[in-house]
Amino acid sequence: MTDIVRWTVPVDHPAFPGHFPGTPILPGVALLDMALHAITIATGIRLETCEISAVKFLSPANPGDELEIRHSVSSGGIMHFEIVAGTRKIASGTVVSRSPS
Repeated sequence: MTDIVRWTVPVDHPAFPGHFPGTPILPGVALLDMALHAITIATGIRLETCEISAVKFLSPANPGDELEIRHSVSSGGIMHFEIVAGTRKIASGTVVSRSPS
């Protein structure tokens, strides 16, 4: 099953002034934060047990972009996600949940 969370990138996001002035794009860390929160809310897995095992950034996310964060959990417990804006893939990756120490 694939869950989808929709989010519009705020045009006044605080990361834009320093990343890159004149041509703002949303930093990858902000995209990953949104993806991790969407996954943990949907699955009930605690954020502090999540580890990003792979991620690819394919296209920039711009102010005002309407994003879909799509994620699913495989039978082995690996969580796959992708972030898209319309037909444009922004990022994709996998997350694993490790046991808390």
